[in-house]
Formats: sequence, structure tokens, C-alpha cells
Amino acid sequence: MSGFVLPRRDGDTLAEILPSVTAQLCGRTGRLTLPEADRYVVFMVDGLGWWALAAHAADSTFLAPRLAEAIKLTCAVPSTTATSLTTLGCGLLPGSHGIVGYSFRDPDRQKILNALTWEDGPTDVAGFRCAPTVYETLQGVGLLSSCVSLARFASSGLQQTAFAGTRFIGVEQESDPATIIPLVREALVDSSVVYLYERLLDHDGHAHGVGSWQWLDRLGHVEDLVQSVVDSLPDDTALLVTGDHGMVNVPRHRQIVIEEHPGLLGADLVGGEPRFRQLYTDRPEALADAWRGELGERAEVWLRDDAIDAGWFGPVTDRVRPRIGDVLVAMRDDWAVNTTARPKEFGLVGQHGSLTPEEMYVPLFTFGPR
Repeated sequence: MSGFVLPRRDGDTLAEILPSVTAQLCGRTGRLTLPEADRYVVFMVDGLGWWALAAHAADSTFLAPRLAEAIKLTCAVPSTTATSLTTLGCGLLPGSHGIVGYSFRDPDRQKILNALTWEDGPTDVAGFRCAPTVYETLQGVGLLSSCVSLARFASSGLQQTAFAGTRFIGVEQESDPATIIPLVREALVDSSVVYLYERLLDHDGHAHGVGSWQWLDRLGHVEDLVQSVVDSLPDDTALLVTGDHGMVNVPRHRQIVIEEHPGLLGADLVGGEPRFRQLYTDRPEALADAWRGELGERAEVWLRDDAIDAGWFGPVTDRVRPRIGDVLVAMRDDWAVNTTARPKEFGLVGQHGSLTPEEMYVPLFTFGPR
């Protein structure tokens, strides 16, 4: 595991943000040191990794200059959006909240579900959920929460899993301060916690790569949006800005194709994503040996129980355990393992999911209250 990063056990993780906010609102001390405020806006910038921001500090005018004051958090394993958003929303690591990857097995139906789009996901989302959200806990003590996010996410399975207990406010024109700021202020009228989501930095990273002119241009727009939110906040409100994962660029010649390597065949189901494959099989030891032999030092190949014992997923419940791959393949450096069953994977430049520092570390910036 040399060079890999596991979720911290000292509290500096995405899972501690909302419990620490709750503690502040209830007059207690949380594990994260946050400013005292009457209300909080939690702004999730998809793809905002610590290392990418530091590496391109010369092109950042608002966030990178504040890195020295930011809290360095670890995201969840795997370092992917669906897992991290649920980790944030439930205040738990994936072994407890059950969204264990971008795509993983639903043991009840023996299908791979896509947790981000909910393709092949169960219709009974409430029955599939494994934990309440922090927003529901806040609701139970009389504190309301709102979620300001892209309108088309309103009824998604992930929305129902990671943001249950919030009032949903849909954004039609994303990344536009003139559209978003009035919605945030509307939400703050009756909400103690407002979640705000911005996805396009991640989108441009996937399409063009971290450090591309498109990504740098988007970073500038994101920083303008963050600064606009800061300037518009009521005096009693604090803003917390974080990311769900970092990202690495994967060259085309570093994309290994499962179907082109006989040693990589044999799984009954293939889940995860190119940087973090989850393989399901009734012969885990044999399959793991085959993948280790084929990939060598390009990947860490672990059996599920060993990864659980090592703390990859935090405490794992009996209900969540069979959702995790029998064999887990975490890629090193800038390697990826693609499958022809998912052709869109071949068009991804920036990728994430594995346990490298570039993917696992995210910042937490705090602003206000005034």
C-alpha cells in the first residue's frame, strides 16, 4: 500500500463535515474546527482535489492562496462522487452507508447498479438505503436543511439516498451566480444548513484533463462563483467549500482493456470504474492471483475481507459487505483498466476512484460569518 492514502481515523474526513456542523448548531464541539455561525452553506465542488489546486496555484486567484489555512481532508474509498456525496450526507464512511462505489453489485438482484445515474438500481430506494442522513437527524431536532442542485437530479436514487431530509431547490442554469445566489438566499430563509453543488470542474477534468485550458478556465469560473457566494452571505452565515475527490490524467496508452487480456477475464460481474475495479466471483483467490499476475506493479489487487480489515471502507456492516467486490483493483500512478462493456470509459482523460494522494485529498475552506 506504499503511496496510497486511506480515510483518516482522526476525524479529518468528508464524513465529519456535517456532524461537526450539527455540533456547532447544537452548542457542542465537533471533530472539525469550524467557525461558529447560526447557519451554514456547504458548497461541494465536484472534482476539487487538494493536489490539483496546489499544482495549479499560479492559475488560482481565490482558493489556492488560502490552501495554507484550509483543512486537508480525505474523501472516502473509492474516491468517486456517489460514494463521497453519501459520505458527506450521512456523516459515515461507505461501509456503513452502503454506496460503495460508482457502480457495484446489488446482492438482492445480482445486478451492477450505477449509483450516480441509478441505472439498474432498485426502485425501492428507501429499502436499499442503509443509514439516515445528517439532514434527517437535524430535522429531528427542528433544524431544516435545503439542497440547491441541478434540477434534473431532483428524484434520482442518489438524491434520495444522500440528501433525504432536505428541501430540494432545482438549478436550471448551473454555474451562473445570478441564478444560484438568489436560490441560496431563498434557502437560508428557513434552513440552518444549505447544501450547494457545482459539477462542471469535474466534467471538464474528465473531458479534457486536469491542467488543460478548459479545466483552468472552469476553475476560474468556480472561484468567481465561490467569491460571489461569500460576498452575498448574511452576516450570521458561514460558508464551507470542499471537494468530493481529486483526479489524475490517464494517457490512452495507459488504458488496459480487460477483454484484450485473457488473464483479466473470468469475473461474473465487473463493477467500479477504470481506476478502481470491483470484481464479483465465487473464486476470489484465483481471480485475484490472475489479476496480480497480469497487472504487476501497476495495481494493488486485494481480496474484500483484507481490504475491509485494512480500513478501506471504515466499519462495514453485514448488509453492506456483499455489495463490495470480492476482488478490488486499485490502480497506481496513471494506469486504468477499461472494459469494452462500457465504451464511454475510453473517452475519459481525467479519472479518479483509486487511493493515490492526488485522488484522496480534498480541501475544506471556511469563510465567515462576518
